[in-house]
Amino acid sequence: MSSNGKQQLELFSESEALWKKESSSDGERKYNFETVSGEEVDLLYYPEKPNGEFMEKISFPGQYPYTRGIHANMYRGRLWTMRQFSGFGTPKETNERYHFLMKEGQMGLSVAYDMPTLMGYDADHPISEGEVGRCGVSVCSLKDMETLFHGINLGDVSVSQTINGPSIVLLAFYIAVAEEQGVPLKDLRGTLQNDILKEFTAQKEWIYPPRDHMRIITDTIEFCTYEMPQFNTVSVSGYHIREAGSTAAQELAFTLLDGFCYVEHAIERGIDIDKFAPRLSFFFNSHLDFLEEIAKFRAARRIWARHMKDKYGAKDPRSWKLRFHTQTAGCSLTAQQPEINIARTAFQAMAGVLGGTQSLHTNSMDETLALPSEKAAEIALRTQQIIAYETGVPNVVDPLGGSWYIESLTDELEKEAEEYFEKVEKMGGVIPALEEGFFQREIARSAFEYEKKINENSRIVVGVNDFVKDDEEIEIPILEIGLEAEEKQKKKLTELRDRRNQVKVDTALKRVEETSRDGANLVPPIVAAAKELATMGEIVDAMKTVFGEWTETPVV
Repeated sequence: MSSNGKQQLELFSESEALWKKESSSDGERKYNFETVSGEEVDLLYYPEKPNGEFMEKISFPGQYPYTRGIHANMYRGRLWTMRQFSGFGTPKETNERYHFLMKEGQMGLSVAYDMPTLMGYDADHPISEGEVGRCGVSVCSLKDMETLFHGINLGDVSVSQTINGPSIVLLAFYIAVAEEQGVPLKDLRGTLQNDILKEFTAQKEWIYPPRDHMRIITDTIEFCTYEMPQFNTVSVSGYHIREAGSTAAQELAFTLLDGFCYVEHAIERGIDIDKFAPRLSFFFNSHLDFLEEIAKFRAARRIWARHMKDKYGAKDPRSWKLRFHTQTAGCSLTAQQPEINIARTAFQAMAGVLGGTQSLHTNSMDETLALPSEKAAEIALRTQQIIAYETGVPNVVDPLGGSWYIESLTDELEKEAEEYFEKVEKMGGVIPALEEGFFQREIARSAFEYEKKINENSRIVVGVNDFVKDDEEIEIPILEIGLEAEEKQKKKLTELRDRRNQVKVDTALKRVEETSRDGANLVPPIVAAAKELATMGEIVDAMKTVFGEWTETPVV
């Protein structure tokens, strides 16, 4: 045996022993880990003797480079968080939905905001007309945030917020509610999406120019690193990049590039990488190519670990671990024969679990037609519960690890991602590439090719270009959001402005403007403004006076 081969065996034996120790100390949840036929299954399967690349590329779960998962025992120890994305109408209506979902077994809350909120407008702004509460919940002030979480102790539940442009304002509302409840900030768990780079690339919901937005996001990273150590400061989102039409490799590469960009800005701010990096999380799409998606998740962990360790010099293994949330692909759902979306979602959710996700949202069958009805949301949640308790998939860590096809796909996606990294580096980094429209052009090209294949019937979409039902009648109940939510929110805003101390509001808003200009951290003055009942739109406008607004250069 060569000296290198001997070293590999020694490393393998040491890693195996460490994994056995860690998986034993992590413990197991109470469950019968047997097949339906009564056969006991092992926690992990791996070769007796490794090949030359095993330790470098695959290794053991809970160990660098984390290809097989970030925990030694993965779901044998703890299932993923079942987190259904929910929000509609008024804060009161959404609060009722949260209580329903928690009663049905949901483990965490995920807030969907309406379009005016996502764009930084109050419900009574002219541009908000007709959109209030339609695609999410309307939140305009601290009072709305109080109602949203009425009867829910923020110290007991993990809360994810899908908000980007005005994310710092919604974070401030959240902080103020926690303080009112008497919950120490250090105990708050959850995630702020706070990923503006993917907005410029894919979703197009921005407010300020890119470089000013990056300052704001770095402020939130800095504040939360020291004051909210359990809170995920940025959820770097590949989901919307994929929804815009990217390939799996583009989603992987562009998402990780965005993550690296946040890391670089935080380092430039002087924050110790091992203080903030463990609280960065990711948000990926799970599309319909079942095995490609599994490989994508495995490749993401490996790439992140290597770059954080070797390029950015992180020393704490927690900084190397890529933690991610998964949502099934909304763009794959069809308005035609919507009931079969249940099957699509189930396959996509299974891919997320096999890929080692830490939390999961399953789309409802009716989401191409309207916001989810209560029944559709319940079926979506039950889909996760079936995977968790009936399929046997969570009983084994990385059950597809070692598959020639899976490992080959993982390697190929990693290779394609690295090629994109080189291209962007030559362009001067993420911000210059974004300003030049590079990412936008790449996604547009991929989206065009995908749609072309569907139109040519070289890619079949069941119910759309094959297996079509003529004269189909939709028989499922549809949730309808009327104008009542808008009128209620406008009335509440009028009442709020009538009873607040306007002098104190103006003083607080002036302080936000001054802080925007002088470069100090923006979170404390925005929290102060929130407590004086300044509205989200007013706080956003105070920052606009300094930062201005961003207009995208057309991509051709």
